[in-house]
Amino acid sequence: MHTSLPDFDMPNEEQVHLAAETFRLLADPTRVKVLWALLQGESSVACLAELAGAAPTAVSQHLAKLRLAGLVKGRREGTFVYYSAADDHVRRLLRQALFHADHIDRNLSEAPTA
Repeated sequence: MHTSLPDFDMPNEEQVHLAAETFRLLADPTRVKVLWALLQGESSVACLAELAGAAPTAVSQHLAKLRLAGLVKGRREGTFVYYSAADDHVRRLLRQALFHADHIDRNLSEAPTA
């Protein structure tokens, strides 16, 4: 049925795998807090730990996973590493997830479709 639609297009297996991995990494409240903080600007592990209410060692482990997934990047300055969101895709993804969560929390729905 779907294949008869003129513009129907399924993502390839690699895209599906990478998207699922991104969602898996975002399925942790501390990581969501850390990413949200990084969307406000560059930050150190100590500052992120305070903002997220987590231990610096835990935040470091979260950042390592987020960095490997390409969601954050680090910049070394002397003995310190400052982290930031990798790109604007991360900003849009997290904003949409939080927007969706807000709608669920408030039991809101989108405008009715015609």
